[in-house]
Amino acid sequence: NLRLLSLSSGRYSVSRKQEKEKGRRASGLDLEVLDIYTGKYRGTNTLSGGESFLTSLALALAVADVISAVSGGGEVNTMFIDEGFGSLDAQSLEIAVESLLSLREGGRLIGIISHVQSLIDYIPARIEVAASPKGSIVKTIC
Repeated sequence: NLRLLSLSSGRYSVSRKQEKEKGRRASGLDLEVLDIYTGKYRGTNTLSGGESFLTSLALALAVADVISAVSGGGEVNTMFIDEGFGSLDAQSLEIAVESLLSLREGGRLIGIISHVQSLIDYIPARIEVAASPKGSIVKTIC
């Protein structure tokens, strides 16, 4: 929740549903999101694409933290994130990228696979892949 609060500018936190809906069995983690702006809980299926991406990113980062904490000294130092950035507005994109860049400062390697052009402004070192009639062209930029 600390990560999600940070990524959502203090708007969302996530928890497990306390009660099952009538006639429905629990499935998966059965999560719901508290929208702090409204004070109401929402099902995760009501989140927009950007909200869903930020929630998933926060959960993935938290799972990596937990694995590192309970693995007897082992750490999850590398993570690849494939897409999702295109669903974010400019402010949310900036918050998400700054959060990921702060992980890099802590010694983690974060790989982002994306077609979002504005990410170039945030990530100076990258590998660009472009299609051509003779096959893919790979260019590294440092």
